[in-house]
Amino acid sequence: VRLEESGGGLVQPGGSLKLSCVGSGIAFAWYTLGWYRQYPGMQRELVARVDTGGNTNYADDVKGRFSISRDNSENAVYLQMNNLKPEDTAAYGCYAAIGPGTDLNDIDYWGQGIQVTVSS
Repeated sequence: VRLEESGGGLVQPGGSLKLSCVGSGIAFAWYTLGWYRQYPGMQRELVARVDTGGNTNYADDVKGRFSISRDNSENAVYLQMNNLKPEDTAAYGCYAAIGPGTDLNDIDYWGQGIQVTVSS
């Protein structure tokens, strides 16, 4: 199983990025999919998730700015990040969970993550 992210990079404050994650060796349709972030030296934090029914959930500090979506036909999950702030700077990665995916211990598969830097 492999989850591969793309779309990270450097963006100015107030800008937007769209992250993509494509899975191989796994059928995304059966899984809750999500995105995490990780600050240097810190534990991963779950940022957004979408379940198999399309229901979404977000961390409080990204609500209204980030939007998660999935395309089971493409075996992909996306994270649209708008109005980015310097404090959003972190490594972002995708994950897949056969369960609800609400806890780090419930995650079955992790992507390696890509860097998002918000700076002027």
